[in-house]
Amino acid sequence: MTNKTLTRADLLHAVYVTGPGLSRVEAKQIVEIAIDEVCSALETGETVKLRSFGTFHVRSKRPRVGRNPKTGKEYPITARRVLTFKPSPRLIASVNGEEFTGKDGDDDEADTPSHQPVPARRAADL
Repeated sequence: MTNKTLTRADLLHAVYVTGPGLSRVEAKQIVEIAIDEVCSALETGETVKLRSFGTFHVRSKRPRVGRNPKTGKEYPITARRVLTFKPSPRLIASVNGEEFTGKDGDDDEADTPSHQPVPARRAADL
């Protein structure tokens, strides 16, 4: 196991290498558009579901009173929105070095039936 962090540059390189005929500039645009689209959807409170990867949710938390565990002093915690991530069963199996069988209720494939096309967003629509 390595301690390397996957960076935006690594993603750019992966897109560049796997996309024959793509220039580095085009690969960078693809990565940037994908990341910007995910970010803008989360900013508006939408759920982002990436098949075989996981689901990002934005949750609203109410204001509450927190305590410093060392001193016991109370502090107000303001209302805020937090980002949560739930990995797909396929990703969990992969991280654990197991083969995914699909019997765990892989709901990321059940939500998008193969007989209904998913509308794609064009770069011009962004």
